[in-house]
Amino acid sequence: MTLSILDLAIITAYLLLSLLIGLWYSNRASKDTAEFFLSGRTLPWWLAGTGMVATTFAADTPLAVAGLVAKNGIAGNWVWWSAAIGGMLTVFFFARLWRRAEVLTDLEFIELRYSGVAAQVLRGFKAVYFGLLMNSVIIGWVNLAMYKIIKIMLPELNPEWAIVALVLLTAFYSGLSGLWGVTITDTVQFVIAMIGCIALAVIAVSQPVVQAQGGMMKTLPDWMFQFLPMIVEVAPDSSIGGAFELTASAFLAFIGVQWWASWYPGAEPGGGGYVAQRMMSAKDEKHSLFATLWFIIAHYCVRPWPWILVGLVSVVMFPPLPIEQKEDGFVYVMRDVLPSGLRGLLIAAFLAAYMSTLSTHLNWGTSYLLNDFYKRFFKPNESESHYIQLSRLITALVMVVSLLITFYVLETISGAWAFILECGAGTGVVLIFRWFWWRLNAWSEIAAMIAPFAAYSTVYVLNRLGVTHIGFPESLFYIVPFTVAISLAVTFATNPVDTEHLKNFYRKTRVGGALWKKISDQLPDVKSDEGFFSLFADWFLGVILVYATLFGIGKLIFGQLVFGAILLFIGTLAAAGIYFDFNRKGWTHLK
Repeated sequence: MTLSILDLAIITAYLLLSLLIGLWYSNRASKDTAEFFLSGRTLPWWLAGTGMVATTFAADTPLAVAGLVAKNGIAGNWVWWSAAIGGMLTVFFFARLWRRAEVLTDLEFIELRYSGVAAQVLRGFKAVYFGLLMNSVIIGWVNLAMYKIIKIMLPELNPEWAIVALVLLTAFYSGLSGLWGVTITDTVQFVIAMIGCIALAVIAVSQPVVQAQGGMMKTLPDWMFQFLPMIVEVAPDSSIGGAFELTASAFLAFIGVQWWASWYPGAEPGGGGYVAQRMMSAKDEKHSLFATLWFIIAHYCVRPWPWILVGLVSVVMFPPLPIEQKEDGFVYVMRDVLPSGLRGLLIAAFLAAYMSTLSTHLNWGTSYLLNDFYKRFFKPNESESHYIQLSRLITALVMVVSLLITFYVLETISGAWAFILECGAGTGVVLIFRWFWWRLNAWSEIAAMIAPFAAYSTVYVLNRLGVTHIGFPESLFYIVPFTVAISLAVTFATNPVDTEHLKNFYRKTRVGGALWKKISDQLPDVKSDEGFFSLFADWFLGVILVYATLFGIGKLIFGQLVFGAILLFIGTLAAAGIYFDFNRKGWTHLK
């Protein structure tokens, strides 16, 4: 495929714009580490929230969604749609608390909440494990998706060198401009990416090959348009095409366990990672809450439908694609249906999705290694200019490690995301309750990190020996209880956090709740948040808002206007209920 001069001009303009934004914000980011990593805690809700959405809109996301749809129909998206429940929990229970804690990273929170040597070990270990190793694996995964796009769309380019050039450019502007530049480019990149994907979806569904037999609704089988998975008695054969089929226990694992029990990048129970970073960068607690609410709505309701439509079109246009290559169908549709100009726009859109994710992960990983490892344990009293210069060097280090993993390691990993969910199963319980129960300590969290690895390994060995046949997600029913039991046992077998330390934490966060009564009774002058009943009501309405809006938009797209309008009306009522409660609490008055 040959790009026209117009295509090349659009791509070049986008790359120059990203570079110019980085240069523009470089002086501001050089002031101190709070500016570099948290934009001086001055981001309005719409910028902070859009940054979260752009980061999760990676180059691999549209391909993954299109692949799910091509294999298992629209209902296949429940693999990630189920996480909306936990996302709304973060909105109402944790967003304001993260901003109120006033830490630079979510790992700094560890020593705000816990005390002693165990807290130091936990913070230092997590800084290296998540900031360098896990973060580089995530970046490598995104690099591989972009590699695939370049290889198909631009076969005249060397994909390895193209990835190296893109990583260098992104590392340069993110290392130069800090989170301010990253956030502004994220916003621009999200707009470009959404315009590009919507344009692709509109053009794709109107293709003659799609319309020849009366459109997708008549060309494709009915099961591909089902929004809910089919519940079956026995585990489905994943090699057979059909509606997304789950046993009742598997569906219960997705809906009832995974969203609160398992750690997953960008969807950590209780918030965390780069999502916590954006919450902490907001102007105040209200902006933090609204930023996270906008993120969840945009993430689940706005973004996926163009990808879903292109995934359906790919089945019509490329039916012979083997099941393991269904994700490539999205790129093949791009290649075959886009005219000159729009082809360049879509490539720019994927570059935008790719670079927004990459820049955030570089900045976030650097914040861990600088603030929670180097500054905490080696050089705590250096100048701000020293830390900023070192941050840029660490950004380069993360870039190099991620490239090595991309080209020499990741190609051997299969089932990486199921592995992550299983090996983090049960950790979410501690990540949530460390906010709401005074008795948890650093050893509790350490145990919660080790126990699921032990449980997963046991299940894996028993499966290989033929003793059991426990697959994902049913494995969560075994791993989660084991992890929770071990964490509780370790909690009660070790000493609690120092009382004065707990008092300081409570004064700062004012978290409230019955499980802090032992501490709050000693601090009668500290006013805590309102009761949890109101927060649970808002969370419940938020879940209704997301799913009603998501499915309502889908029904309208596929011509079921009455049903779609009813669902959108239900979503509107849920939004009105949330607004009424916010207004009652005075949360709607933003500065």
